[in-house]
Amino acid sequence: MGYRVIVAGATGNVGREMLNILAEREFPIDELAVVASSRSTGDMVDFGETGKQYKVQNIEHFDATGWDIALFAIGSEATKIYAPKFAAAGCTVIDNSSLYRMDPDVPLIVPEVNPEAIDGYKARNIIANPNCSTAQMVVALKPLHDAATVKRVVVATYQSVSGAGKAGMDELFEQSRNIFVGDSAEPKKFTKQIAFNVIPHIDSFLEDGSTKEEWKMVAETKKILDPKVKVIATCVRVPVFVGHSEAVHIEMADELCDEDAQKILREAPGVMLVDKREDGGYVTPVECVGDYATFVSRVRDDPTVDNGLAFWCVSDNLRKGAALNAVQIAELLGRRHLKKA
Repeated sequence: MGYRVIVAGATGNVGREMLNILAEREFPIDELAVVASSRSTGDMVDFGETGKQYKVQNIEHFDATGWDIALFAIGSEATKIYAPKFAAAGCTVIDNSSLYRMDPDVPLIVPEVNPEAIDGYKARNIIANPNCSTAQMVVALKPLHDAATVKRVVVATYQSVSGAGKAGMDELFEQSRNIFVGDSAEPKKFTKQIAFNVIPHIDSFLEDGSTKEEWKMVAETKKILDPKVKVIATCVRVPVFVGHSEAVHIEMADELCDEDAQKILREAPGVMLVDKREDGGYVTPVECVGDYATFVSRVRDDPTVDNGLAFWCVSDNLRKGAALNAVQIAELLGRRHLKKA
């Protein structure tokens, strides 16, 4: 026996990926509905490679009564309207936007890291999916934290344009083409040219000089992993279509050498260690696309602090950073609470 599942935002990058992953992982579905805004109503979307197609319904008119789970990928403004309605109708919302992440009554979940936190979902009947850059980092940090207690994290991200949606991907493609033929590469989606460039600015600036994306990494890591851990992030947009990368430096309470860290990471859930210390013995964003894992490479001691380690991690941001994590939350919810299948 399966579940009645809704995918909201089914025509966007993340929504389509949710459908792909639900199909790939053979999530137990008795009935599936795909919904989006009025401008997408009537469009057809594929259910992965199953050969099945579903007609998009208008979220404004959709009644969630009797449905079990709704995977939301519709942005904060629409989520503010529809998530409470769906939740009140008895359908548990798993939300990919930033709206509820820091709400104390809403669990913020990465299943490999804090599965027990999902038990608090009944307070609002809403579960939050973390920021894409946070999700992959905490998957790599969790086993090291369990072994030696992470005290401090310094991270620089290299985030793909797909994190800014289809408009970001289109801008990279169009600017790259225009530069080659001598046409204008004026930015529209981003604040500066993204083609053949990097931009140390994601989301809006805050009063302390950090950006909201950087604040998200700090606040979400504390909520998911440990409120005591100190985090500083510099988030950078790079001219890569899909796949976020991070250079992570950590300081731990206890000693943990690089070889022991490698052994721990090799066995950690959700982590794929690829660290050969030779030409090509690491993973780049191009190689992670379409994969479920958070890839970790370049694990080494950091001699600048006591008990320091550094590593490189890469993940498909549309998957582990968004759609995959949402589906994993749905699987966890089923195992711990719904128990229909």
